[in-house]
Amino acid sequence: MNRDRPRGDLRTSETAASGMEGKERNKANNTHKGEKKMEGRYCMVRTYSAGVFAGTVEKRNGKEVLLKDARRMWYWAGAATLSQLATEGTHAPQNCKFPCPVSEVLLTEVIEIIPITDQAKKSISEVPIWQE
Repeated sequence: MNRDRPRGDLRTSETAASGMEGKERNKANNTHKGEKKMEGRYCMVRTYSAGVFAGTVEKRNGKEVLLKDARRMWYWAGAATLSQLATEGTHAPQNCKFPCPVSEVLLTEVIEIIPITDQAKKSISEVPIWQE
């Protein structure tokens, strides 16, 4: 037991010796150096359980993203992957199911953010609003 740390400090001797406690703190706070680079950009955002959205990243804090003018990508066709959809758009807009946009949505448990090209943004915006 290391007597140099205050009582209740749960860092291991290895962590303290390696200087890893700062990196662990960053993980615990869900921060990332590139966090601010996505703000203001039109992006594809994949969440753990709410699906995929396209919109402008207003704010990001760890796994939370506030999207403006967001549209859910409920079902897409004409692109093999989400990466292709974000890069090229859809080649089959009539087969896509993208509901109406919302002014903003707070997404939690974000697992992927992909910047959308101008070509893909145009393609996505031309997909008719899907509704029942």
